[in-house]
Amino acid sequence: GCKIISWQKGDFLGSGSNGTVYEGFTDDGFFFAVKEVSLLEQGIQGQQSLYQLEQEIRLLSQFQHENIVRYLGTDRDDSKLYIFLELVTKGSLAKLYQKYRLRDSQVSAYTRQILCGLDYLHSLNVVHRDIKCANILVDASGSVKLADFGLAKMSKLNDIKSSKGTPFWMAPEVIHGGKCGYGRAADIWSLGCSVLEMLTGQIPYSHLDGMQAVYQIGHGQLPRVPKTLSKDAQDFILKCLQVNPDHRPTAAQLLHHPFI
Repeated sequence: GCKIISWQKGDFLGSGSNGTVYEGFTDDGFFFAVKEVSLLEQGIQGQQSLYQLEQEIRLLSQFQHENIVRYLGTDRDDSKLYIFLELVTKGSLAKLYQKYRLRDSQVSAYTRQILCGLDYLHSLNVVHRDIKCANILVDASGSVKLADFGLAKMSKLNDIKSSKGTPFWMAPEVIHGGKCGYGRAADIWSLGCSVLEMLTGQIPYSHLDGMQAVYQIGHGQLPRVPKTLSKDAQDFILKCLQVNPDHRPTAAQLLHHPFI
């Protein structure tokens, strides 16, 4: 990895789950992404929680997989924590499906790479916790990378009552909370929602507001899976969207699905 010591802030790239993302440019001409986290807004008070957050990022920066956004380190000043990340040039899959109609061939290739990234994280006992198209980035060669992971549990991101949480992709067991709320299977449910999202060009439960969606998911109501999707696509999505998390396949198993 590169040590990012001295750098300049460039263009605004987007808002992530718990911060704002900009392009960064190092003194030796290397481009990267930098996420600015406001320590006050995120309620990261005191040295202890800041230290934990930096520890967590140190852990994340050891991950190396082609379908995972690399963490390149951190910096901080009085009010902000800066998280340095690999720059992925074409933005999120959410931006992509708003611009282009995605076909089975593309979605299948993207899904295979998402599964590879998830299989890697899950093998390290890391649950992503916030899989959705807005958190999956793509570069100019069609390479897909999972972003915004690992830090989810550090922030209030997954508090359903907080408007930041994104209930539309949440698994039923997450909505019910409790000890078993976040296992690896929760990522598989969210993956099913994300594949549905890519193929329909709409977020799951798009006709509902957040609280209505929470109610429906909590009661085991699946999002609508249009019959116009290919049989393989429908089957893949429905395998992911099983209300009982024990019935959902693992990422490794899904790599053998005919849709992939």
